[in-house]
Amino acid sequence: MLLVRAIIRPEKRDEVLYELSTAGFHAATVLDVMGRGKQKGIKIGSIVYDEIPKVMIMMAVRDEDKDDVVSVIMRYARTGEKGAFGDGKIFVTAIDEEHTVSAAEIA
Repeated sequence: MLLVRAIIRPEKRDEVLYELSTAGFHAATVLDVMGRGKQKGIKIGSIVYDEIPKVMIMMAVRDEDKDDVVSVIMRYARTGEKGAFGDGKIFVTAIDEEHTVSAAEIA
């Protein structure tokens, strides 16, 4: 199992989640987050905004589904045809263990 964490623009949230679900990947945890990339935020006039609102989508996926999930996120999280700075980042890490919280697992 792998954990895919995608940090994307808030306006892309619904489209990315819809396309993931359409592709058969329904389970996701969605968080509103703040952050900045290597551009150190954005400057509008004399004001610097260094904490930009983003959305983090987290999904546990089978190893063999990773490329499909990443591909869907890459395609639908982009702004414009080629994408732009600030469109997001995707992190993939291994999950060593997984446990479902339910009464069935209580010994």
